[in-house]
Amino acid sequence: MRLDVVTIFPEYLEPLNVSLVGKARARGVLDVHVHDLRQWTYDRHNTVDDTPYGGGPGMVMKTEPWGDALDASLADGYEAGAHSPVLVVPTPSGRPFTQELAVELSAEPWLLFTPARYEGIDRRVIDEYATRLRVVEVSIGDYVLAGGEAAVLVITEAVARLLPGVLGNAESHRDDSFAPGAMANLLEGPVYTKPPEWRGRTIPDVLLSGHHGKIARWRRDQAFARTALNRPDLIERCEASAFDKKDREILSILGFAPEPGGRFWRRPTAVEE
Repeated sequence: MRLDVVTIFPEYLEPLNVSLVGKARARGVLDVHVHDLRQWTYDRHNTVDDTPYGGGPGMVMKTEPWGDALDASLADGYEAGAHSPVLVVPTPSGRPFTQELAVELSAEPWLLFTPARYEGIDRRVIDEYATRLRVVEVSIGDYVLAGGEAAVLVITEAVARLLPGVLGNAESHRDDSFAPGAMANLLEGPVYTKPPEWRGRTIPDVLLSGHHGKIARWRRDQAFARTALNRPDLIERCEASAFDKKDREILSILGFAPEPGGRFWRRPTAVEE
């Protein structure tokens, strides 16, 4: 996979040189190019922003530097033999970033990021490139950052770990929170390692039993319990058909009941166990 990032703060992307992403780059699994937007400014102040039409506070990032920077990034990628990229636009007004979207983006050969600052990029830039590229506007949460670089790091970390050869154990991500399949719309439960006792706290007996079926059931029940506590909305959006008999039993204990429309809802008097 090739990643291009256009930013006014290239140093913000230094974490892409460390940990799993850094190792993936070293092995050639991930080809990362970080571009300084100010290279495509043509005044002595390297201006990338201006006042907004219509008035109001803040500044808006200008069309010319972004257009020239994106054109140059695209040309470089095409010369290197890459296919058309997906233009990923981090913005609070975008589509929520989920594990499902991470999986979707991990199948793409090339991602081109446009982390903005100030009040954002002049909309004409996004509209222009949407005529020739797939554009995905992505929000990593219901809050506003000073800039989109942190969002690029989040998205890259989530996507890169799904690429073949990045994780030491290729099966590691299959039991992640939100992972497609059995863990869709569920949070992963607690995990434990050695020593078996620490400060008077022990490991749940089932994890020491060696009974894989019981361990799998315990982990799924714990996932339901954590999801019910922290994100009950995830359970409420699931189709009831996604749950087996044992799932329904634990959901009942956790205070959820099926409704005629085929989903589960949380009873007001629910008591978590």
